[in-house]
Amino acid sequence: MTREPERNSRFSRREFLAATGGLGVAGLAGCTQDNPSDGATADPTETGSDGSDSDGSGGDGGSGELSGEISIAGSSTVFPLASAMAERFEERHSGVSTSLQSTGSGGGFANYFCTGQTDFNNASRPIQPEEEEQCAGNDVEPVELKVATDALTVIVNNDNEFLGEGLTVEQLREIWSAESQPETWADVDAEWPDEPFELYGPSDASGTYDYFIESVLGEEGPGHRQDYSPTEQDRTIIQGVSGSEFAMGYLGFAYYSQNQDTVQAVPIKDGEGDYVEPSLDTALSGDYTPLSRPLFTYPKVSALEEEHIAEFARFWIENSTSREIVADEVGYVPLSEDERDEMLGKIDSAVGDSD
Repeated sequence: MTREPERNSRFSRREFLAATGGLGVAGLAGCTQDNPSDGATADPTETGSDGSDSDGSGGDGGSGELSGEISIAGSSTVFPLASAMAERFEERHSGVSTSLQSTGSGGGFANYFCTGQTDFNNASRPIQPEEEEQCAGNDVEPVELKVATDALTVIVNNDNEFLGEGLTVEQLREIWSAESQPETWADVDAEWPDEPFELYGPSDASGTYDYFIESVLGEEGPGHRQDYSPTEQDRTIIQGVSGSEFAMGYLGFAYYSQNQDTVQAVPIKDGEGDYVEPSLDTALSGDYTPLSRPLFTYPKVSALEEEHIAEFARFWIENSTSREIVADEVGYVPLSEDERDEMLGKIDSAVGDSD
């Protein structure tokens, strides 16, 4: 069992898409002006052809006068969304350069953001109390900004036909629990093959790992089994599951969306409800429980004192309602207009407090 090294070099959205395959997500039902309170909305007013604000969302009116560096680490789940936003911002402001690393939510907080080395930390779960303490000890004040909603997705091999309708939350818990730790599929259900599990998932530095424990295993439970292949490279999870009939993994919905021909998503049944497939619609409606979750980025207040960083934060949030960028291109549920306005208010408050 090995862990892959952190990805510390600049990685553009074009390189990301070339490495993992193009994204094709169907239209997002309910993502309209008629449903402003259901968690998503139509594209921002007066958007350009790329779905971003037509005026560039910058203090220079899109003239390119902003300049400086922006450093971002954290969640691999938020990485493709951050990459899409950073590339668009750089196209409008050629003097701005963005360094983007995929280190996992926890790895980003502990090793980069809370030590003061980066301006933003992406996270697929909220910042933890111990991380807030570490940040405070280094005079780093984070601002929590929700940027999208994800449907955490359980995947299996395309040749897997024995799961039938899907998995219950109880079966998922039994498979991944450190306490039960079954060795074969038949250990969970006698009608399933007597073949050993081959399990792939994010490492313990990942917010996806933390969220899976919270939502499936329970924070007070025995914890996550460790005899699996952990990685911060989501495409490694895809490759591992696609290579074995008896493999299983879990990861963010965007990565599954890019590989729907390679692996299959498992419908999940929570309690007495129906089996529900992961999708943007089911995450938006709240039907996909307990695996739909908010995604975040955390800028630090001191970084927002720099104009180009504050304008990038605004640009990201102003475009977080864009169905074209967030849903169709990346694969997440956009913010509602109310959520967008609330996040912009947080940025304005932080910038005001730092003056």
